[in-house]
Amino acid sequence: MNVYDFDRTIYNGDSTVDFYLFCMWRHKRILLLLPSLLFAYIKYYLFNIGTKTEFKESMYKFLKFCNAETDVADFWKEHISKIKHWYLEQRKDDDVIISASPEFLLNPCGKEIGFTVIASKVCSKSGKYDGENCYYNEKVNRFFQLYPDSVIDEFYSDHYSDEPLANISKKAFIVDKDTIIPWDFNKHIKPHI
Repeated sequence: MNVYDFDRTIYNGDSTVDFYLFCMWRHKRILLLLPSLLFAYIKYYLFNIGTKTEFKESMYKFLKFCNAETDVADFWKEHISKIKHWYLEQRKDDDVIISASPEFLLNPCGKEIGFTVIASKVCSKSGKYDGENCYYNEKVNRFFQLYPDSVIDEFYSDHYSDEPLANISKKAFIVDKDTIIPWDFNKHIKPHI
């Protein structure tokens, strides 16, 4: 079984940001939320106040102006082409994608391409989390909840914050755009949780 991060790993960009911008063009009322989003960004990223989950819930308030089911379906009609070719060439039926992005956003892509999605459980109407943000150690917890006795053959990510998943994999790789290199286990980063 091979496991992949999603954003900037097999998807060219950040799907959550792309979806936010996609919805903002469709639903102009989202612009009214920009001041509160800026405040939440400054609070979390500049002053380290609160959690990443709290910041993301502030961002996901835009969902109240959307029809998530329709918007997500239309989003993937335009953005499915951002799945990287190297991934499509090596994709296997038992691939698992583990991402901090919302499950409701990634599930349609997983169904179309053919991979299992483990992602953050976010309400598509309110933007509220049901559980922890699927990030850092939580990715390992969620993997073992679904696959308690499985072994990861190969793991791919764009960022060393996925070290917990790399540590439980037979092989691990860093993805930089379309360049894939072996994981450097000497690099350690402190995650921004």
